[in-house]
Amino acid sequence: MVKLIRTLADHGDDVSCCAFSSSLLATCSLDKTIRLYSLSDFSELPHSPLRFHTYAVHCCCFSPSGHILASCSTDGTTVLWSAHSGQFLTVMEQPGGSPVRVCCFSPDSAYLASGAADGSVVLWNAQSYKLYRCGGVKDGSLVACAFSPDGSLLVTGSSGGDLTAWDNRMRCLHNEKAHDLGITCCDFSPRPLSGGEQGLQFYRLASCGQDCEIKLWVVSFTPVLGFELKYKSTLRGHCAPVLACAFSYDGQMLVSGSVDKSVIIYDIGTQSVLYTLTQHTRYVTTCAFAPNTLLLATGSMDKTLNIWELDLETPCQAGSTGDQQKPLIEDWSEEDVSTWLRAQGLEELVGVFQMNNIDGKELLHLTKESLAGDLKIDGYSYEREAMESWIHKKKRTSPMTNLVLPSLVLTPNRTLKMAINRWLETHQK
Repeated sequence: MVKLIRTLADHGDDVSCCAFSSSLLATCSLDKTIRLYSLSDFSELPHSPLRFHTYAVHCCCFSPSGHILASCSTDGTTVLWSAHSGQFLTVMEQPGGSPVRVCCFSPDSAYLASGAADGSVVLWNAQSYKLYRCGGVKDGSLVACAFSPDGSLLVTGSSGGDLTAWDNRMRCLHNEKAHDLGITCCDFSPRPLSGGEQGLQFYRLASCGQDCEIKLWVVSFTPVLGFELKYKSTLRGHCAPVLACAFSYDGQMLVSGSVDKSVIIYDIGTQSVLYTLTQHTRYVTTCAFAPNTLLLATGSMDKTLNIWELDLETPCQAGSTGDQQKPLIEDWSEEDVSTWLRAQGLEELVGVFQMNNIDGKELLHLTKESLAGDLKIDGYSYEREAMESWIHKKKRTSPMTNLVLPSLVLTPNRTLKMAINRWLETHQK
């Protein structure tokens, strides 16, 4: 069973990321702060919250030893802190000053990778704090990164949907379109799958995206035999974009969080759903397992972080701690979708949906909240790059109305995208 043991509600805005060390839990938020808690009783440390960033903090992570904490922000910086004292150690500015979306330490703590909205990825020397190597992708922002357990590979994911593999000198080894609508997160299983000839190790990689899917891959790499990425399977438990995924410390479970407000825990061996958690009231933006213990943290745009305790002494059976899982709606007609919209109090969107011929299959990529965010934040749609630049340089206001934006999280306007695609299909034949 899974038991909710604590809810932390100290942040004043969306919780964007959470991370465990062996003794601490870190969270960060669009409220510009990082908070630290003791795992012994989940009390906040005296030096928390940590304040330096001038804009939203998107990601935080501990070094493998747990002594150093890294955080990165829309302000274009990655900051290193002493986890146990809260002392500011250094600030590393992304080349070009682009908003930094993600960061992660190498397994030996020698390097820190940071990925930014302009597609740049930087490998920093974590001891000297100097830039070691850098690279970049052409299609989209860098929104995900993970080192292989042996440290020989860095895999990055972009908002354009590509997985890119880099060696430890930042040479691009492979690039593959993994999720059509963009990647949101990726993670390596901590345990290798098996050994092979010439010491070859195989690692499991998970990626998730705006297409509502989690994909599992097998990765192998040696200087002699080269790099190989093999697609293995897809997990389809969510009915909306999947924003986060993470393996348990033993690699036997995978947790994911989604725009559908649910958290799903999968058994990797059987690829079946063990538990569905539905306590969050808004998008689930982050999730993480603790090392060497059965604790799970999940964070949300509802400004809370839930801490769960897993008891696997009882048989692992698929279940739910809240509402039943949403039924499949692939077979809904356009009229069924219109009926659903009215029931959800979204009658004003019926005409837009009918004009774009949205049926059940396309509805699987949409939720009430994402639609409301796409169409109602200020009534306008923007190019992602332009809006990210605006957020980086300006205040938290709409470029068109000058009203304060309720959130700085950018979500795709799929209705507009589908309309554009249909127009192109019609006029480019």
